[in-house]
Amino acid sequence: MPVSLPPALELSLDLLRCPTCRTRHLHPDHGALRCPVGHTFDIARHGYAGLLTGTRATSGDDAAMVQARDRFLSTGTYAPIRHVGAALAADAVSEQATVVDVGCGTGYYLAGVLDQLPGARGLGLDTSVRALRAAARAHDRAAAVAWDVFRSFPLADGVADVVLSVFAPRNPAEFHRVLCPTGRLIVIRPTGRHLAELRGRLPGMVTIDPAKEQRLHRALDPFFEAAVSEQVEYSATLTRPDAVDLIAMTPSARHVSSADLNDDGLLPDQVTVSVLATAYQPR
Repeated sequence: MPVSLPPALELSLDLLRCPTCRTRHLHPDHGALRCPVGHTFDIARHGYAGLLTGTRATSGDDAAMVQARDRFLSTGTYAPIRHVGAALAADAVSEQATVVDVGCGTGYYLAGVLDQLPGARGLGLDTSVRALRAAARAHDRAAAVAWDVFRSFPLADGVADVVLSVFAPRNPAEFHRVLCPTGRLIVIRPTGRHLAELRGRLPGMVTIDPAKEQRLHRALDPFFEAAVSEQVEYSATLTRPDAVDLIAMTPSARHVSSADLNDDGLLPDQVTVSVLATAYQPR
């Protein structure tokens, strides 16, 4: 039985272009999306569109990582991060904006932006099928599409008012191409103090490269200039399950041993949350 077109995806169809032939228009056709040339892409029963073909650079978060992220984010521990992203977006664009979240995960941060912009529509891109299932349900104005951040996006030129990148890989040239000239790129990334207590106790935790900010600047500088930056830093209290989920929702989950996770003495009951949030304007 054909899958019906989710309302949020219908709202965003005009943004999409065929990733195979670059034709602007995709139209619904018996539970799929089809371009005028005839290339066809499935709409999953979970509500996202599968535009990604061929070999993926990464399969993205697996089911356990997505479940851990859902549980952790539902505690509200990262709500201040969500708030600063939404505030930077709301300060820069109208309520009728188009917001594209690249590496959207479960759609938590995209939904936060849309809550601040009552007339806006959102589109999340991610490689993880498990995360996209959640992202397709994250907000009634947010569509979700399977895509790889390192490829040319399946979006027309200049269609986005906001591009959002939160703890995600970046593709500066594509960010610039899909943003309108008055649009804003919002990048949220960890500082060296982020989760320092966990990294200090668990040697398997992925470290934060001290040259990360310089690399970000070099990558973005040809395309963008910084308009405003905000640092968000606070101490967060963790229960033991919270701490386990915080580790399990990140790439560190693949490096931290189960013995370390079961050692109550290694898991701190407080961590420092520290991120930088910057809004950039296109050059």
